[in-house]
Amino acid sequence: MTATTTTETTGPARTGAGLEVRNLWKIFGPAADRIIGTPDAELSRADLKARTGSVVGVKDVSFDVAPGEVFVVMGLSGSGKSTLVRCLTRLIEPTAGTVRIGDQDVTGCSESQLRELRRTQVSMVFQHFGLLPHKQVIDNVAYGLEVRGMGKKERRAKAGEIVDLVGLSGYEQNYPDQLSGGMQQRVGLARALAGDPQMLLFDEPFSALDPLIRRDMQNEVIRLHHEVGKTMVFITHDLAEALKLGDRIMILRDGEVVQVGTPDEVVGAPADDYVADFTSEVPRSHVLTLKWVMRDPRPDDDLDGTAMSQDTIVRKAAQAVLASDKPVRVMDGDRLVGVVDDEEILRVVVAEESPA
Repeated sequence: MTATTTTETTGPARTGAGLEVRNLWKIFGPAADRIIGTPDAELSRADLKARTGSVVGVKDVSFDVAPGEVFVVMGLSGSGKSTLVRCLTRLIEPTAGTVRIGDQDVTGCSESQLRELRRTQVSMVFQHFGLLPHKQVIDNVAYGLEVRGMGKKERRAKAGEIVDLVGLSGYEQNYPDQLSGGMQQRVGLARALAGDPQMLLFDEPFSALDPLIRRDMQNEVIRLHHEVGKTMVFITHDLAEALKLGDRIMILRDGEVVQVGTPDEVVGAPADDYVADFTSEVPRSHVLTLKWVMRDPRPDDDLDGTAMSQDTIVRKAAQAVLASDKPVRVMDGDRLVGVVDDEEILRVVVAEESPA
């Protein structure tokens, strides 16, 4: 299967470490390291388990994440996404392959190097908050700094800055059981940020939250990303969440990569029927950009009207296009690449409103 591998990203200034994953495998079971490179490795997950008793969690996965990018890994339960994110810092030991964070070969790290990596360069945010119930919010946020040996006054001052950043000012002295689920997750997020890591790994952090709180936390991640610009790898089974958060999305099935692309690429050009089915109910006008709906200019088109970037989302362009009495020029920088008028916009909008 050919995956889209677009690496361009948009959004805030890119900072921190990038991520490079090459030919990563995780096989659970007997003789796991002897399966790779044999005909058995090509078997389906079910056939491999029946033949060898081993289960493939991650199968020959390769991808890159640019510094400062929000990269979302999504798939159904059992697709291997949580196994994958744990392999990135060797919370689960990969069976084969390499992981590099910045200029550091994670798969080649000694135990002491790995501990230092987890303490200073990479932080994880889990679904279960893991807060210390006997410590106040300020000390939960500062816990990682305490482990590093930072003095109480200094670490509390640093934690106070992060508490303010995540919108928890006024709750510094509260204990976890005095907070709502959303506020507890904010504490977990603040704790991850307090050590100023280069990369944040999120493993379905909002899946246990109520829908409204979940939406607020998604917005919080977007806001924080624009403020701090950290590299983020976000695991989810929710396509709407993936489309909202991700600069790019990687879709997994049975441990294998099905497609990697920007949200509009995944919706506009699904790699196969599996992805097409995933995205079939997505409101296309909310995701597709003008480059997916534009047409070539005609000789009789009046091109003196409005101009918009080809990356403008259809929904955001609709009002201006429908109000214009001339075709809207679609631009790639200074280059004219197409035009859109009422017909192209309405084709997308009407298709969304038509019954299945």
